[in-house]
Amino acid sequence: MSTLQTNTMTLIDNRDSKVYEFKILDATRGPSVIDIATLYKDTGVFTYDSGYTATASCKSSITYIDGEKGELRYRGIDINTLATKYTYLEVCYLLLHSVLPNKKELLDFDLELRHRSFIEEDLKRLINAFPDSAHPMSILSSSVAALASFHYEHLDMNNEKEYAEMAHRIIAKIPTLAAFAYRKSLGIPFIYPDIDRSFTENFLYMLRAYPGGKMKRTADGIEEIKAIEIKALDTIFTLHADHEQNASTTVVRNVASTGAHPFVAISSGISALWGRAHGGANESVIMQLEMIGSVDNVDKYIAKAKDPNDDFRLMGFGHRVYKNFDPRAKVLKDLQDQLKEELHLDSNLMEIASKIESIALSDEYFISRNLYPNIDFYSGVILTALKIDRPMFTAIFVIGRCVGWVAHLLEFKADAKSKIARPRQLYTGK
Repeated sequence: MSTLQTNTMTLIDNRDSKVYEFKILDATRGPSVIDIATLYKDTGVFTYDSGYTATASCKSSITYIDGEKGELRYRGIDINTLATKYTYLEVCYLLLHSVLPNKKELLDFDLELRHRSFIEEDLKRLINAFPDSAHPMSILSSSVAALASFHYEHLDMNNEKEYAEMAHRIIAKIPTLAAFAYRKSLGIPFIYPDIDRSFTENFLYMLRAYPGGKMKRTADGIEEIKAIEIKALDTIFTLHADHEQNASTTVVRNVASTGAHPFVAISSGISALWGRAHGGANESVIMQLEMIGSVDNVDKYIAKAKDPNDDFRLMGFGHRVYKNFDPRAKVLKDLQDQLKEELHLDSNLMEIASKIESIALSDEYFISRNLYPNIDFYSGVILTALKIDRPMFTAIFVIGRCVGWVAHLLEFKADAKSKIARPRQLYTGK
């Protein structure tokens, strides 16, 4: 047997004592990986990794997560810094271009998105064709896929400039499509974008305004969109902007690997995000808080959650990746406290959530199992405080995450070694 190389991992097949070596690829942060691209060719076997819990499907320089430490970084910058010191559009620019923008770059980016936020009238008619009972996520997924029909001939996927325009176009139009989907589900007229408003303010405006662009009038005068509301939603967008190779991002990259139109790949990501185990979890949190109904019932449901013979699960606690406090949840907890202060919130749901949180953070049962509050636990309560209806929660997630999907599309396209996704299987049939 030859001398083993350094920076490799050795596999010994105990069936015939053969020895194989595979390269170890070092990461700039986090665990290294074993390059098993030639595993089948060399050994005649595949690996088996249900749910891809220990498989790196690609190389990426966009987002880094350390689940043990509770760490999340976009392009190397800590999420707490980005969420508290920068706007969502600055974070979008960072994800797309790898650097934060200067004042001119941010202004140009902002103005371009404002002017690209309008959608075609024919697409508006398509949204109108859905029944009023349609869920906003269903309309959103379908309308994004339809965008490929409106822009198919205007995109040369080998032209970097046109591909960049595509990226800006989808980021700009997603809030408009989401707002139209919401208003369609309520059976009320659409409100066009207002280019005099910022990205996040404009979305709230499209949700709340009356025909003619008028805002709600109360006894105290016209109900304007508050700066704290814009900041709160902008922060939520930032916290959702990317999260490494999660289910929906992996779907987007896999669909893109077939050569499909980018808007079709984004639509597939929206469909994946709709699942309650993924982006729909914050809806489940609010449904559960409403089911608990009162602070007086919290202890009973905590006991049910701890009972091994009870199927009840406490929603919004624990995470597939984080084995510590979700860093995004820390930001949202602070934001929730600020909202309660500035918007004078003292709702029943927030009281119930606060008591559940207090118990879970001090109870050994939850601590020993790493069941800390995650982003879904806080985001649903905050979105409720912003007067956003529950069916729109996952659509809010889509608006924030869209830039992450686009960044991964751009990264995949730039990788000369990218190829169509094609996992293998362990066949157990006849």
